[in-house]
Amino acid sequence: MTNIPDDAPVPPWLEWAREMQAMAQTGLTYAKSHYDEALFKRFMEIAAEMTAMNSQLDRATVEEVFLLQPGYATVKVDVRGAVIREGKVLLVQERMDEKWCLPGGWADVGEYPSCMVEREIFEESGVRARARRLVGLYDANRKGRPMEFFHAYKAVFICKDLGGEPHSSDETLDAAFFDFDDLPTLSENRTNAAHLAEVRKHLDDPGRPAAFD
Repeated sequence: MTNIPDDAPVPPWLEWAREMQAMAQTGLTYAKSHYDEALFKRFMEIAAEMTAMNSQLDRATVEEVFLLQPGYATVKVDVRGAVIREGKVLLVQERMDEKWCLPGGWADVGEYPSCMVEREIFEESGVRARARRLVGLYDANRKGRPMEFFHAYKAVFICKDLGGEPHSSDETLDAAFFDFDDLPTLSENRTNAAHLAEVRKHLDDPGRPAAFD
């Protein structure tokens, strides 16, 4: 696998707040006494205070969100699929920001990554596809993505085009195939130029190993 250098460091306050929230979440899961619970809840409060001080969010709201994350703290996973038709890549226009990205979304519990990305492609664009190769596994909180509190990984797949005309959906305003050299404005927190550049490299070199952070 090819290694991708880290070119967008996370601010120190966010690193500390994330780590403290994760420790508090895990600690509350395995707390053995009321003392443990009180201690880890205080850690959670401090993490919320740090986040609120460095953002536009209210401390109570942040703390409420933190406490909704049960169990051992781990990363979220976002899957994206690159469907190629006549040398063009399928993109969907997001309703939230009206910009474009590879179809995909948060992975669901209990579903294979390949099945997940195939379903997301169809639901968001009307195009049927089959996952064929992993392009890369990325740290989704870096490389152009706005800093978010909960850590996430992004898995990008090249998928075989099985047909269907692209169209809008409940989640997207539009869907269409674009030339790699004539792309619309990208929704950078979902798909950025580096992801699409790596897709092109895999198309040119089918034996290229998957990229990773």
